[in-house]
Amino acid sequence: MTLWRKIDRDVRDTLGEGALWCARDNAFYWVDILAPALNRLSLADGTVSRWDMPARLGWVAEHAQGGLVGGFQDGVARITLDPLTISERNDPEPHLPGNRMNDGKADRHGAIWCGTLEMAEENAIGTLYRLSPSGEWQVVDSGYVVPNGPAFSPCGEWLYHTDSALRTIYRFKLGADGAPDSAHDREVFIRFTEEDGYPDGMTTDAEGFLWVAHWDGGRITRFAPDGTRVRSIELPARRITNIAFAGENLERMFVTSAAKDLPDSEFDGALFEVEAGVTGNPAGIYHG
Repeated sequence: MTLWRKIDRDVRDTLGEGALWCARDNAFYWVDILAPALNRLSLADGTVSRWDMPARLGWVAEHAQGGLVGGFQDGVARITLDPLTISERNDPEPHLPGNRMNDGKADRHGAIWCGTLEMAEENAIGTLYRLSPSGEWQVVDSGYVVPNGPAFSPCGEWLYHTDSALRTIYRFKLGADGAPDSAHDREVFIRFTEEDGYPDGMTTDAEGFLWVAHWDGGRITRFAPDGTRVRSIELPARRITNIAFAGENLERMFVTSAAKDLPDSEFDGALFEVEAGVTGNPAGIYHG
């Protein structure tokens, strides 16, 4: 039984990422970091729209005042569509022009968690940040090569975050206000093997299990809250990048992929819908 279907569209993503379900718009959003572009799949009629972006865009989140907020190469900005407008950037790293935003999400407290990386991906100068609703940057952790996949446990107790280059998923203990108790509370949660590929984007389901995309692994895997592998779903694309639950009841799962450095293919760089058999958690909304 095939558990996936490819979403038909004209464009193949060079680096699909930033999976986001927006109930307000009844739409699934994702980015093509390297195009750069922002994509939207309408769940009302199945149409796909695409907007060119002025700089590399690593992620988007819903903004409480309307539109989206996005993590660009040169900082975070408000985005509105139809017509397209982009605000001035709020950049945590103006001293590092060779860095860019990679992956990020809003949490239940209205803050953004996001990581930066060196575009050359050679040095461990990436940082995990928390952007408060008041617009202030907090350094949570540093020394990343490729920070990826922030995800939150539905109980609100844990943040999951990855350094893909190290094939390592970390877990952070969070305080009652959603802020980290301490950057030193980071612990190794899951390590990938060479056969697994690299852990990329992540999300959690309503039961508190963690779903992880495998870059160079061609699948997604569900892990129990104790880190035990429970299930994998194979996909026809090699570089799987991110995952999000969508739909009125959060019963639909969408998975992004990348065609970067791969030959032409029907599936690499495609968007997939996967029958996961579980439901997800509502996406956070930024209140800045």
